[in-house]
Amino acid sequence: MQTKINSIINASIQVKQQIIEDGVLAAAIEKSVAVITNAFNNGNSVYFAGNGGSAADAQHLAAEFSGRFYKDRKALPSEALHCNTSYLTAVANDYSYDVIYSRLLEGLAKPGDVLVGISTSGNSGNIVKAFEKCKELKVITIGFTGLAGGKMKDLSDYLINVPSSDTPRIQESHILVGHIICELVEKNIFG
Repeated sequence: MQTKINSIINASIQVKQQIIEDGVLAAAIEKSVAVITNAFNNGNSVYFAGNGGSAADAQHLAAEFSGRFYKDRKALPSEALHCNTSYLTAVANDYSYDVIYSRLLEGLAKPGDVLVGISTSGNSGNIVKAFEKCKELKVITIGFTGLAGGKMKDLSDYLINVPSSDTPRIQESHILVGHIICELVEKNIFG
């Protein structure tokens, strides 16, 4: 059992090591920090969207901005788009699950806002439609995906495609990258 546990931990470490060594990925993370910092400094909002475990990650990261990360400071305008279950179930029932995020963005988002879409495959229909809506709305998109990037690859203004095709390893790295972004954005804005 200990050997299997160590093997899983080592697999996670290897993905993170690849992130360290990937200059393109590091540049995308750096640009994402700058874009989100700029959005908050300009009075814009940062939204997060995901499904399943990625929805939990979206909610977690949004709370790091609207709540706090390291510093006691003013709240930053950030929200995970799946948190209103009455809206979510009504739109999924009346229209389609694929439009739950794009429809909400249509009502909330304004030019200069940012949407962070989290999908390990990069092919989640509701995230893809949300990114398409963002193009219309002039909302900046940051895609968190796995290695291939899926359909989100071409729709993302900034793509953070974790170098793995193993869902748990991708999700672990999404939280790592998300925490890096939150920490650096908070530092940029609040010193």
